Amino acid sequence: MYQRILIANRGEIALRVIRACKELGIESVAIFSEADRGSLYLDLADEKICVGPAKSVDSYLKISSVISAAEVGNVQAIHPGYGFLAENAHFNEICRSCNIDFIGPTPDAMAKLGDKNVAREMARAANVPVVPGSEGIITEERDAMKFAHEVGFPVLIKAVAGGGGRGMRVAANDLALKSALQQAQTEAQAAFGNGAVYLEKYIEHPRHVEVQVIADHHGNAVHLFERDCSTQRRHQKLIEESPSTSITPETRAAMCDAAKRLILSANYTNAATVEFIVDQQGKFYFIEVNARIQVEHPVSEAVTGIDLIKAQIRVASGEPLPFTQDDIIQRGHCIECRINAEDPARNFQPSPGRIERLIAPGGFGVRFDTHAHSGYVVPPHYDSMIGKLIVHQPTRAEAIACMQRALAELRVEGIKTTIPLHQEILRHTAFSEGRIDTTFVERTFTNPS
Repeated sequence: MYQRILIANRGEIALRVIRACKELGIESVAIFSEADRGSLYLDLADEKICVGPAKSVDSYLKISSVISAAEVGNVQAIHPGYGFLAENAHFNEICRSCNIDFIGPTPDAMAKLGDKNVAREMARAANVPVVPGSEGIITEERDAMKFAHEVGFPVLIKAVAGGGGRGMRVAANDLALKSALQQAQTEAQAAFGNGAVYLEKYIEHPRHVEVQVIADHHGNAVHLFERDCSTQRRHQKLIEESPSTSITPETRAAMCDAAKRLILSANYTNAATVEFIVDQQGKFYFIEVNARIQVEHPVSEAVTGIDLIKAQIRVASGEPLPFTQDDIIQRGHCIECRINAEDPARNFQPSPGRIERLIAPGGFGVRFDTHAHSGYVVPPHYDSMIGKLIVHQPTRAEAIACMQRALAELRVEGIKTTIPLHQEILRHTAFSEGRIDTTFVERTFTNPS
């Protein structure tokens, strides 16, 4: 087991890893930018090192500064969290070349699964259902038109290196496709430094269901069942839950088995999420792999009782998984709401600034993961998420009631947050009855459009 780990991240996920390290008896080294200087969660780390100014490109994304901090901190491993450098295969490779373990997959597995086009080919080879898509990258308008007319409109344009809805467009006809293709390529180049895109048949009104998996270096892999992430806006997840209300037990078993099969075929180690969409007939299709821990990992932790961050660290250090698939049981129902510093009434305009008062909810089955506190200043430089409210109860109805109560208790004063929108969603009959899809929020609520 490691003696010291550097956390190449900030905020909520950095605090989450610090806590796991403390419980494992591992010293933690936290990096921070000038914008995060003085954040209280840094005081819980055994050492803290500044890696640069507020802009992430000059701090959290600057590989040389992060590696220097790791060497100064005398660590054996780096935990990348999510975002920033978490899925950067080049950074992964540099860590290992410096004799520092990267708590995640190998650079090769990360690079292959991080390329959506390559990942689709690997899924096909592993007999995992894939949405009908173009054969390789689309660069010419005529090739896009040919594919669209073969499979039928609408079609979805997706960035090969994309994520979070960037570099993604839906086209319903020839004219829209011409415009959307160029827009997606331009946006992908600006966001990821890679303008390559491919096309898929657009599945209308789908559910978004993903499977949490983890694999060790000894040929063992398990799934921790599924999470339903259908409650989203513009491909940004708002609410996640498990189990999914949209699939049958047979589909759940087949989907989870397909996810594990893909991970094993890719020689993947550590935590990953295999994402699927489910059509209105209940058929599921692979869309991508997130080669890291995800924001919504507490949902899987709640329904299985497994600490995924500790499992990540143990696996990276060479330990075999301490559980088999038969040991993992899906218990109760969990819901997670992402609390963002945004104003839903103003098209989700970011709302940085000082939190004058924060009161966290509590009670049976309630967990609030946050680095924020009364007096904390939300910086304008990073992702707007300030916390995750998670509830776990015996049934979905009880989980919804518990979440409604917890949201009412949660006080974040001084800035705007997404709490009011979450309250509206949970009160809606379609949500309580599980009749939702990825377009539900935009179709139902006027402010999120």
